[in-house]
Amino acid sequence: MAKMMLLVIDSFGIGAMDDCKDYVATDCQAMTYQHIREIKKEKLHIPTMYSLGLGALVDGKSEPGNAFGYSKLAHHGADTYLGHQEIAGSCPKNSTKRLMKDIHQDMKQALEESGYEVRYPIEGSPILLVNEAAVVADNLESAVGNIINITADFKKMPFRELKKLGNVVRKNVDTSRVIAFGGPHTSIEKILSCVEETDQNQWGVDTPKAGVYGKGYEVYHMGYGVEVEKQFPMIAAKHGLPVYRLGKTADVLHGKGVAEPIVDTTQLLKRVAEAYHQEKNDAAFLINVQETDLAGHSEDVDWYAALLNEVDSWLTDFIPTMVADDLLIIMADHGNDPTIGHSNHTREYVPILIVGEKVKKANIGLRNTMSDIGATLCDFYGLPMTAEGTSFLDEIIDRKEFMISCKVSE
Repeated sequence: MAKMMLLVIDSFGIGAMDDCKDYVATDCQAMTYQHIREIKKEKLHIPTMYSLGLGALVDGKSEPGNAFGYSKLAHHGADTYLGHQEIAGSCPKNSTKRLMKDIHQDMKQALEESGYEVRYPIEGSPILLVNEAAVVADNLESAVGNIINITADFKKMPFRELKKLGNVVRKNVDTSRVIAFGGPHTSIEKILSCVEETDQNQWGVDTPKAGVYGKGYEVYHMGYGVEVEKQFPMIAAKHGLPVYRLGKTADVLHGKGVAEPIVDTTQLLKRVAEAYHQEKNDAAFLINVQETDLAGHSEDVDWYAALLNEVDSWLTDFIPTMVADDLLIIMADHGNDPTIGHSNHTREYVPILIVGEKVKKANIGLRNTMSDIGATLCDFYGLPMTAEGTSFLDEIIDRKEFMISCKVSE
């Protein structure tokens, strides 16, 4: 039996990409790991990750005994959701920034043609009320124009119906993301009372104020140009391979099976070890440590360093317990340099550290897309290939030494 694990340390970049000037010029100074290390000095203790390849990638130290490399971001910008779609094997298309003030009329017509009742609930506002149950509006928490939100009262529109509505909205707008979400403990009246206009011409719902989050909250992310069915988690599900989505991957990756959106790092890592050792069959584990990204958004270097210390300490204890045929890939999805002067993601290269008893000593170099991860996961289990990406499996293992029982079911 073989298990392959992907641990994404959210936002743990290792230096600005060469094309950073085409996005946010100031981000060309971003070096999330290096800047945290400079500021925290003796208080950052991550010897395991350093020895597994961070030292070789950042300081040019001698190559470690395992496999390692780094990757570009092929998707536009630096986004957790889009990054994970890319990692899973389907890189999102370049999107266009849109605001409801510019698209509301066409969106209203498209929704009505799909059978929905649509009206403008607030005079002078471009937001749309659908079936008296869900509000289509701008996202107020992302970069302006990147995301359209659909906020629903689950007492009037169940989540399964909201997802159908979300797919219609997705087909009719080319923003980077459409997010459909809601909860049972708010109301459409409360949601509408929390609509506001920003000084950047956005009209949206203040969702925390609207009481949407909490027990019973559900969310459905839809990326632009993403082929979900050709991503590793969905390919695996189709062929009967269990996939555990633990941490933020439960929210940002489509799939089936175990999905636990644990935010607290201590609880998450405890759950990962527990699930790994309990699972006796072939299985994949897709894990995201979200709090590092939250620390980046908070511009809190102390918190970020403490989280890295915790992850490294966990790896130090966990890696020796891995079974011989198992593989662990440690990486990031973008940067979020807490020292750069703003709280947004930074477009940085991400490390790839590959661990396992049978992993070769190998430098897999610079990958042009993080989709190589999804392709490698599929290759490891003998599954059909992802929409994009090139497997590096033969660079890191000798196939003859592995006993992988997972077979593609026809």
